[in-house]
Amino acid sequence: MSLNSDKHISVVINTYNAEKHLAKVLKSVMDFDEVIVCDMYSTDQTRFIAEQYGCKVVYHKKMNYVELARNFAVQQASNQWVLVVDADEIIPNELRTFLYQYIKSPNCYDGLYITRKNYFMGRWMRSAYPDFNLRFFKKDLIYWTSSIHMQPIIKGRIDKISRHNHRLAIEHLPIDSIEALLDKHNTYTTAEIVKRKNQKVNTFVLLINPVLTFLKFYILKRAFLDGLPGFIFSIYKMQYKFNTLSKIIESRRFSN
Repeated sequence: MSLNSDKHISVVINTYNAEKHLAKVLKSVMDFDEVIVCDMYSTDQTRFIAEQYGCKVVYHKKMNYVELARNFAVQQASNQWVLVVDADEIIPNELRTFLYQYIKSPNCYDGLYITRKNYFMGRWMRSAYPDFNLRFFKKDLIYWTSSIHMQPIIKGRIDKISRHNHRLAIEHLPIDSIEALLDKHNTYTTAEIVKRKNQKVNTFVLLINPVLTFLKFYILKRAFLDGLPGFIFSIYKMQYKFNTLSKIIESRRFSN
């Protein structure tokens, strides 16, 4: 592999205690030119699984959410083109083929939004599709802010994969359990306080915004077509919004 080649692709995966799905994930990316696992000093078998698959393993101190370690991880790549993959995501063969064909074009863009299929309670949540994420880009043009759930900033032109081509979507593996989902929600909603520090929150907003969030997913995005899992999924989206707003109110009361 030639360093910094514009025709090669590095895969970057941030991990912390990711042993459950990591082998499946690594199997799906082994045909890329380089795979880098940036681990936050996992206490399970994550590092050993990564080494078993021949990955380049680097380390970053433990953070509460991944965006804080993205920039470091991406800069460890040897190639110009980088595909960022989470430790619970599968890259289909069709997407890999598409990406290599994409960078052969002399007029290709500098970044690419990729669709993602999210699963919940064993079902693909069509109400959460296409869930575009900027995951493929030239590494020297990208920068992640320190806020949670933010898309990276790119200095260049951005393209987008068609939402109608489901075969090119990243497969986001199911959340292990509702208990695990609630644990993540607690961590993430706390992190949202900084991201939304300037948001106006009062009783009306606290009452209306969660309800609108439920209606958005259940009615507008048609989660009702996903059956009971779709209803529960929409409720958790509503709960996430309510918890975020509540924590913002709490933080402002204690800061005064």
